[in-house]
Amino acid sequence: MTAPPDQQTLAHAIDGIMASYAEHGNINHLDGQNLPSRAEVEQLLDDLVAILFPGYFVKDQLDELTARYFVGERCARALRGLERSIARALCEEPGGSDERPCSEEDINLRAHQLAIDLIQSIPSIRAMLDTDVQAALAGDPAARSAAEVILSYPGVQAIAVHRVAHQLYRLGVPLIPRMMSELVHSRTGIDLHPGARIGLSFFIDHGTGVVVGETTVIGEHVKLYQGVTLGALSVAPDAKPQEQRHPTLEDDVTIYAGATILGGTTVIGRGSTIGGNVWLTRSVPPGTTVVLDNPSLRFINHAPRDLP
Repeated sequence: MTAPPDQQTLAHAIDGIMASYAEHGNINHLDGQNLPSRAEVEQLLDDLVAILFPGYFVKDQLDELTARYFVGERCARALRGLERSIARALCEEPGGSDERPCSEEDINLRAHQLAIDLIQSIPSIRAMLDTDVQAALAGDPAARSAAEVILSYPGVQAIAVHRVAHQLYRLGVPLIPRMMSELVHSRTGIDLHPGARIGLSFFIDHGTGVVVGETTVIGEHVKLYQGVTLGALSVAPDAKPQEQRHPTLEDDVTIYAGATILGGTTVIGRGSTIGGNVWLTRSVPPGTTVVLDNPSLRFINHAPRDLP
């Protein structure tokens, strides 16, 4: 019996898809370990943020009696989630499943230790976040309380996730730090690469469109406005991943909206201010203010000639 035309068409389409898998294998993930899923990393991230800011992102009220139980339950859940996700990610790192078999026991032991390391780092991450929240309160006259800043400021959300993702990045965990940074990027419009080194008391005001590259170094008490890019110039094909490609901002620097600062040798000296829409590819000494000259404006009147 001849298959109906729709079935034949579908069968031909499936044959074409399978052929594309053979031809373009670099975008397949067939016959390999399961990768960390976006959904489980998102749940993991939400659990960790709830631990970082207890009482803010849960429905149940917390007090001194219930806090320990809440933290214990969330830490245990986050630990198991981290172990699963990290174990899957480790099999995809260079030297992993493509070059040698993944020993399940070794991978699980390593994933467990990395997960424990992150959980143990939470007090130090919270200490940094305390300075970030205080920087937001000090840097924005519209901020009324720590609660308002934590619950509603996209810059605080972005830096909270960055502090976690950066710790995982430093521990050498593949995939997951970048997944976390892109999840908060989709929520806030702020793109902080997990490799960027960011000092205490960091504040992003408004925030939409901020981009901070992997090898950026940011000192303490730095403030960025929306649309700021800390990026790289053209990179040589043989450049090493950890080579300094992005700028350095020393302490007490302010960068206003729309400014673009590029290059691994570009250093913005301590206490400097970079005005809006400035394009910089060279260093400036400490205490410098860089602004654009007033642009030339044209006013064109399109009103009809017969109007009084």
